[in-house]
Amino acid sequence: MSVLPADLPHETLHVVKGRRSGLTISIAVHSTVLGPALGGCRVWTYDSWQEAVADSLRLAEGMTMKNAAAGLNRGGGKAVVYVPRGTTLTPTERYEAMLDLGDAVETLGGSYMTAEDVGTSAEDMSVVATRTAHVCGLPPSEGGVGEPSDATAAGVYAGLQSTLERVFGSRSVAGRHVIVLGLGHVGSLIAMRLASEGAVLTVTDVNPAKRALAEAIGATWVEPEVAHRVEGDVFVPAGVGGVLTERVIDELRVRAVVGPANNQLAERPGAERLAARGILWAPDFVVNAGGVIFLSMAGEPGVTAEATQERVERIGDTVSEIFRVAAERGVTTLEAAEELALGRLREPANA
Repeated sequence: MSVLPADLPHETLHVVKGRRSGLTISIAVHSTVLGPALGGCRVWTYDSWQEAVADSLRLAEGMTMKNAAAGLNRGGGKAVVYVPRGTTLTPTERYEAMLDLGDAVETLGGSYMTAEDVGTSAEDMSVVATRTAHVCGLPPSEGGVGEPSDATAAGVYAGLQSTLERVFGSRSVAGRHVIVLGLGHVGSLIAMRLASEGAVLTVTDVNPAKRALAEAIGATWVEPEVAHRVEGDVFVPAGVGGVLTERVIDELRVRAVVGPANNQLAERPGAERLAARGILWAPDFVVNAGGVIFLSMAGEPGVTAEATQERVERIGDTVSEIFRVAAERGVTTLEAAEELALGRLREPANA
């Protein structure tokens, strides 16, 4: 059934137990002010279904800000499939969960469109598409646009270059020491591009098998718990959210933080803490918007790949503008980025 706690700003919260998989599925729609909500589906392990629901609410709100800041006529939403901690889905269970997800999305009547996210793939979305038309990111072999990882990485890279320009006066990564925390789809793409353009790399991941990539690109490997203490130029959070805790911020030994991980700040005051230490932070919901830009634009009739790429690369211009506004007004980069997004939400007719 659909439920909406009175103290939440979201438009809809739909929580259902899949009739095939038995898994709890939560779909949160935060806003449709700018258009139907767009946000991926996360299949992840949690300690409780309540924690999974809370994550869907948090992520949906982040998608509203991301889509608005990116200039898209899309609202924010997110789906989460709760996997009990210690459980690994079999192929059959995953297939059934995606069918159940499709049914849940269809129930919302088009107010929310899903796509792949952490723990899901284009192939998963093709299963969802058998139950609803409100899905994107299907494999190209099925007429879809594929996974958005390349576009997400490209947008982060554009934001990284703008950050380097602001801090060091040059967009070049050559010779810059970059620490990448997380070598998933997007983190790996960023690390490989940095290596190809001459950056000095320190990398890590919770999966020790990723050491092979580190060796292949000539990067130094460290354990995840110490990566933030490595002295360098830029710290790139590319794993799970909440990494920028008070302790981590105090122990950072870099000039800037920019990366694709969602919800990097463990708590909102972290933005002030970073600024007080002289560490420039590029807000995550701005720099990691390349994937959602790709998914939103690539399926539109008449939109070329070149136009989509150009829109993704404009993330760098947005990051530069946020840095300028923050400096001129004496506010954090988080406040400057939020004002950009909220300005569009307040005046959707001019979006």
